[in-house]
Amino acid sequence: MKKVLVTGAAGSVGLLVIKYLLSEGKYEITALDLKNKKVSKKLKKYRKRINIIHGDVTDSVLMEALVRDHNIIIHLASVMPPLGEFSKKIGEIVDYNGTENIIKAINYYNKDCFLIYASTTSLYDSSLSGNIKEKVNEKNLTNYSLNKYNTEVLIKKKLKNYTILRLPLVLNNIIDESFIFNIKKNLLIEVTTNVDAAYAFVKAIDYQKELNKKIFNVGLGKEGRVIYNDILKNILKYQGISFRYILSRIFLEKDYRSPVLTDSDNLEELIHYRNDSLYNYYRRLQRGGKSRRIRKFLAKPLLYLKNKE
Repeated sequence: MKKVLVTGAAGSVGLLVIKYLLSEGKYEITALDLKNKKVSKKLKKYRKRINIIHGDVTDSVLMEALVRDHNIIIHLASVMPPLGEFSKKIGEIVDYNGTENIIKAINYYNKDCFLIYASTTSLYDSSLSGNIKEKVNEKNLTNYSLNKYNTEVLIKKKLKNYTILRLPLVLNNIIDESFIFNIKKNLLIEVTTNVDAAYAFVKAIDYQKELNKKIFNVGLGKEGRVIYNDILKNILKYQGISFRYILSRIFLEKDYRSPVLTDSDNLEELIHYRNDSLYNYYRRLQRGGKSRRIRKFLAKPLLYLKNKE
């Protein structure tokens, strides 16, 4: 039985990765994430079926112990925006230095281990379109995307068994998870959902030879191309307004890029990971927002103005 280590396991993608790995019935799973009440609550239902380790990828001793005992590492741990944009150093410690610990442990103890790394499409220079053949312009990267890019370079230089999956804006459960609001409202973007993103990481395990030493964009394709303002309107309609929404839309620079991916079908053609849709995502928002009456009421003036735009 293959042993899989999932870092950042309590995130919206990580939890679904665990769910899908369990449904396969052929993996021994270790979930790694920080120790706090929120993480413990999210992982609680899996505690009898997986190994749960509370720790940090920046702990080199811990990573050595974990890496030497696993065949596959799905590396999702990251400092996401907006926190990842505030300080280059914060993201560098987790994204770059944490990944460096994993790489060192692989090369020293477990050279056949396969790393599946979560990167971002925000590193593409254009806000309008992107593909893996596009040369990355480091001068135009934000703190978050620069740390992701530098980590990609490190992986490609130091490892022989890896694949890099670049994620666009991931549509998730905004009640329990952070959501990226700092995107220009009138941009046509391409998105994915946490459902499809998680399944892509799990499916990648069965296609190591085809994916090895390659980078792929993960997107919904034509189905997932939408004006960002339409996403905001549906969030306000079904979930209502939140402090996080107000803070992000008013005070944060709208510098996150989730461009239309001209090659997002490439990965789908190889591993067939797409099962979700924007329609299904909005239905989940609607079901999850039934108890948020006050927030939805407060959002009505803003939603009215957005519909008039």
